[in-house]
Amino acid sequence: MAAWTDDELTRIGTAEELQIVSRRDDGTLRQPVTIWVVRVGSDLYVRSVNGRASHWFRGVQVRHEGQIRAGGITKDVTFVEVGDHPDLHDQIDAAYHAKYRRYPQYVAPMVTPEIRAATIRLLPRS
Repeated sequence: MAAWTDDELTRIGTAEELQIVSRRDDGTLRQPVTIWVVRVGSDLYVRSVNGRASHWFRGVQVRHEGQIRAGGITKDVTFVEVGDHPDLHDQIDAAYHAKYRRYPQYVAPMVTPEIRAATIRLLPRS
C-alpha cells in the first residue's frame, strides 16, 4: 500500500482547501468540489459539511477512487470511510478546531455526529 511522503502530508495538510474529484463508473472524473482537509498523524481526512447525502460524498461511494488537488499537489487517491471510531473522530475534530479556528461558525457543524459520519480517509494510490 502506498503512503504519503512527508512533503505531501505537509503541503496537503497545511493547504487551506482541497479539491476532491471522484471517478464515475466509467472511470471518468467528476467535477471538482472544494472542501477542507485535515491531517492527523500520517493520515489526511475530509468531511462532508452536508453529510452523507451530499453529491460529492455519494460520488466517492461509487468507486472509492478519485483525485485530490491541494498545496500544488495532484494525487490519485482511494477513499476509505472512517466508520465508528470515536477516539479517531475526536482527533479529527481537534484537527478541524486547530486548523480552522478562525472560522468557529463553520467548524461547529463539522464536528457534529451527522458530519462525523461522513468522514473519509484519503489514501494515496501508487
